[in-house]
Amino acid sequence: MTTTPTAEAAIREHVRAFNEGDLPALLGGFAEDAHWLTGRSSARGRAEPEELFAGAITALRPRLTLRHLVASGDLVAVELTEALTHDGREQTYPIAGFFELRGGLITSARIYREGSAELD
Repeated sequence: MTTTPTAEAAIREHVRAFNEGDLPALLGGFAEDAHWLTGRSSARGRAEPEELFAGAITALRPRLTLRHLVASGDLVAVELTEALTHDGREQTYPIAGFFELRGGLITSARIYREGSAELD
C-alpha cells in the first residue's frame, strides 16, 4: 500500500530536491499534466519543467529558504527567499508560490518573484 504525502510534505520535498539539484526527485513531484508558471516562463507536463529546472540549476545555482508555508487540503502557499548567482553576482529575491496538488503531486504552480521573475 502506497501512502500519498500531504500537500505540505510534497512541497517541502520539492524545495529540498530543488536545493540539492536532485532533478529526478524534483520532477517526480510533478503530475503528468502539471503546469508551472513563473514570469514569462510556462512549462507543462514533466519534460518542459525538466528543461526549465535543469538550465536554472546549472546556470544560476539557486537555493531556496522556506520562510512560511500555509496548506489547506491540496492547496499550498509559500513565502521563500531565493539566493542565486547571476552574471557573477550573488542576488537574493523574495518569492511567493501558490501550488495545487493531486494525489501528492504538483498539478499547478504559480511563482512570483518580487520585482520581476526575469533576470536582467
